[in-house]
Amino acid sequence: MATSAAASPRRVLFASLIGTTIEFFDFYIYATAAVLVFPQLFFPAADPASATLQSLATFALAFFARPVGSALFGHFGDRIGRKATLVAALLTMGGSTVLIGLLPTYASIGVLAPALLALCRFGQGLGLGGEWGGAVLLATENAPPGKRAWYGMFPQLGAPIGFLCSTGVFLLLSECLDEAQFLAWGWRIPFLASALLVLVGLYVRLRLTETPAFQRAIANEERVRLPMATVLTQHPLALLLGTFAATATFVLFYLMTVFALSWGTSALGYSRETFLVLQMTGVLFFAATIPLSARIADRRGRRSVLIGATIAIGLYGLAFAPLFGAGSAAGTFAFLALGLALMGLTYGPLGTALAELFPTAVRYTGASLTFNLAGIVGASLAPYAATWLASRYGLAWVGYYLSAAAAVSLVALLLIRPRAGEAA
Repeated sequence: MATSAAASPRRVLFASLIGTTIEFFDFYIYATAAVLVFPQLFFPAADPASATLQSLATFALAFFARPVGSALFGHFGDRIGRKATLVAALLTMGGSTVLIGLLPTYASIGVLAPALLALCRFGQGLGLGGEWGGAVLLATENAPPGKRAWYGMFPQLGAPIGFLCSTGVFLLLSECLDEAQFLAWGWRIPFLASALLVLVGLYVRLRLTETPAFQRAIANEERVRLPMATVLTQHPLALLLGTFAATATFVLFYLMTVFALSWGTSALGYSRETFLVLQMTGVLFFAATIPLSARIADRRGRRSVLIGATIAIGLYGLAFAPLFGAGSAAGTFAFLALGLALMGLTYGPLGTALAELFPTAVRYTGASLTFNLAGIVGASLAPYAATWLASRYGLAWVGYYLSAAAAVSLVALLLIRPRAGEAA
């Protein structure tokens, strides 16, 4: 097929990368604003600590929307195709993000403001729930033999790139605007600018064709009527083990980003600008270890790399408090660089590993649902729980929390048995 997307790997990989970059950019600007802006503008009736916790609760809401998005978009992704579903997911996520930038604040409309914010946040989660799985399948289902993890890491690179872009925008605004300007209107700019990025993503994705694997599924009449029901009844163990195998990845990342920013700028006394620079530098280690782990995973196996990275995350949890609580910029940088490097090692092969748990006919639904259920278990409450633990018992308990999550993931990884024909 001359026009097949498989004949243009650069286009396929760029389309998988640009989409997840946009999606994670949208997701992270909310995460940053949930710490820096929303407590003051949408929850001012509460004391500062309570306002931050309420804002983080809306942050968590998207993780509960993501499995709904997995079921919704996964159904159409497995029934009508990857391309159209990816376009719809991108529009859902992007539209919700732009609307956040247009919302009136608590001072204008009272309690309706946080309610509308929560509704838009739900829309973000809905879109991302359908985005990630489709992007991974777009890459892996076009991969040549022996390069599935390498192809599958391109959508994963969208996470650090999206984070760098979102953090860079907030840092630039902090430099160019004073606090009053930033809170009055400057915070809206990243949300509104997302509209331009979405247009770029749509242009790229609308030029794609279906993946070879999905075309074969159509030709062989392999599609099922209700992919979600098939996943739940025929692949429950893969769903359960995959969810817990990815849990530590989510806990680690949101401790490194949302919790670290909140704790660093409040309890440790860093300025917003200083800590954002430290985080951006640390994310470079995240970006560097994603392709490294993918290369190793194609040679050694996805599960083997994930097991090694998860053990390292468990040990890192024990060093959490000594590094982050040291109070020095050098210690904080080492804390962020090491933690985010470990994040890249586990995140690089994760998409491919989760996709390989399911057959083509239900892969969009299965992989998306697994990833997003792991988000609920590992990420939705991580900033909230970590803030509560650190405030009540100290930073060491946040590290124990991370180590416990790593232990759960390690057990799940050891129990996973690859499907026939898939790499270990």
